[in-house]
Amino acid sequence: MRINKYFSNLGICSRRETNRLIEEKRVIVNGVLCEPGQWVEEYDDILLDGERVQAREKIYIALNKPVGITCTAAENVKDNIISYMNYGQYIFPVGRLDKESQGLIIMTNDGVLSNKILEADNLHEKEYIVTVDKIINDDFINKMANGVDIGDVITRKCKVNKINDNTFNIVLTQGLNKQIRRMTKAFGYTVIKLERIRIMNIKIDDIPYGKWRKLTFEELEKLKELALYN
Repeated sequence: MRINKYFSNLGICSRRETNRLIEEKRVIVNGVLCEPGQWVEEYDDILLDGERVQAREKIYIALNKPVGITCTAAENVKDNIISYMNYGQYIFPVGRLDKESQGLIIMTNDGVLSNKILEADNLHEKEYIVTVDKIINDDFINKMANGVDIGDVITRKCKVNKINDNTFNIVLTQGLNKQIRRMTKAFGYTVIKLERIRIMNIKIDDIPYGKWRKLTFEELEKLKELALYN
């Protein structure tokens, strides 16, 4: 794999940060200065600042993201999630949750698990509570559940249940950009609050708004089981 992906998978730094390390001539592969985008193998002798690279301790965090925070690892973006958490070690968000939305986002330095979670064909569930600007009815619920034409694609069928006159629960197995907002807009509704409450087996129940916690051993083992074998 390319050196950038290798460093990310080891939990050392992001792919973009790897480029900076290479440009600063801090990475040596088999006794030779590394080139940007170089292909490497696990058996190669790879040094960073003169020390052999090795996997960092993996970090797994569940964050209740507040509104106004952008899910990006690019620290030059205003109100980015990395600066917000100020965690002190390399982590990145698994997927995204748009700036206007709140709720659960998984933060990690495990590139392999992240990729497995995000693979669309794995049909991993993500659950949301959504409030819209007008009264909803059974027709709206049925149409939302059975695939919505949002312009460039028809969404997958999903689970949708009415909570009250203008709030519903929805479980998706895909992660299109601003998918729920586009789905509701197709029927003339506007989202006024969107909260993600679950990703696969990880729930937001006990995490205060704007706070985070590490995943428990049991949560992590189940998450890996679902991500790697489904």
